[in-house]
Amino acid sequence: MTATTPFSSAPSSALESRQRDIRALGAATFDILVIGGGITGAGVAREAALRGLSVAIVDRGDFGNGTSSRSSRLVHGGVRYLEHGYLRLVVESSRERRTLLRIAPHLVRSLRFVWPVYRGARVPRWKLIAGLALYDTLALFRNVRAHRPLGAPGVLREEPALRRDGLLGGARYFDASTDDTRLTLANVMGAREAGAVAVNYARVTALHLAAAPRMAGPHEVDVLDLLTRTPMTVRARVVVNATGPWTDAVRRMATGDVRSALRGTKGAHIAVPRERVGNVGAVTMLSAVDGRVMFVLPAGRQTIIGTTDTATFASPDDVRASEHDVAYLLQSANAFFPDAALARGDVVAAWAGVRPLVAAGHRDVAARASREHDITMSPEGLLNVTGGKLTTYRAMAAE
Repeated sequence: MTATTPFSSAPSSALESRQRDIRALGAATFDILVIGGGITGAGVAREAALRGLSVAIVDRGDFGNGTSSRSSRLVHGGVRYLEHGYLRLVVESSRERRTLLRIAPHLVRSLRFVWPVYRGARVPRWKLIAGLALYDTLALFRNVRAHRPLGAPGVLREEPALRRDGLLGGARYFDASTDDTRLTLANVMGAREAGAVAVNYARVTALHLAAAPRMAGPHEVDVLDLLTRTPMTVRARVVVNATGPWTDAVRRMATGDVRSALRGTKGAHIAVPRERVGNVGAVTMLSAVDGRVMFVLPAGRQTIIGTTDTATFASPDDVRASEHDVAYLLQSANAFFPDAALARGDVVAAWAGVRPLVAAGHRDVAARASREHDITMSPEGLLNVTGGKLTTYRAMAAE
């Protein structure tokens, strides 16, 4: 058995390829430099490269290592956003879901959901059925498949392990799932195939932006190659800040102390053995703890339970799933799958990320904060992409 090969001992072809990309970073003035290799930055790089622009993208770690690897892995139309009136976001999400199912069927697949309704639920059955009818309508009747109302026996045929006591019925509807990290990497690879230069483990250390009226640059960005500790300067006509929950940190490099553009909320998930839960497919639940919408999701031999949605002011580097988060998720799942009797020892994995939401509206309730995105140009010429979600990354990138 051979030992794991460290990066420094990787095949010379891989190192030579990276060195070529490093040299290319400093050799020309790019049309666009994208800072941040999550799904948003990867999408921007790919869209720009496909349009014939010269593009570079850098990330201080692995591509997709931040929030883009800590999601619920859903590409969804946003059924839970209907309750808060985000109809435009539902239309956009449904359109983008449909497109991703078409252009990336190896990464984005349809997923059947069951939404059970119990006596005394915050969302009664009639309201659920009306909402799903609106959901189909906003998707222009081109949802993955149309929803179907279910009586209690129908719900149990779909998901036999659900709690029977107090079950009134529910509905079946369809969304889609993905591997969030693979989808991010596919976009980085697509950008490279279209001519972009992509370098990870390259940290931005300073921004030297051409202020108005020369917003079209050229700007200069100091970058440190973290593997060789070699500094370099990258020149670009436009610099895009697509760093998600690190957006404010990059903005401050250009402007000093600025008002926060983000309102971070923490989303925690856990994975438990699927045989313990007994879910056949995906289940939408209203948590017995606080009534918020959450999911039980199939993931091979595991079941993912998530997500929390709590305001956080912690650095995204320090955010973890806490014992309180784990207890909340276990209690919520056990209320719907009582025979599972899940306990702390059943948790195979736990993870959390920070949603980079736009700092506006409904500041008191994290779950009601808008998932829509915002694109702004700072006076210094830094283009900031804020907010949004995995499903709509292509729309953000195109805009």
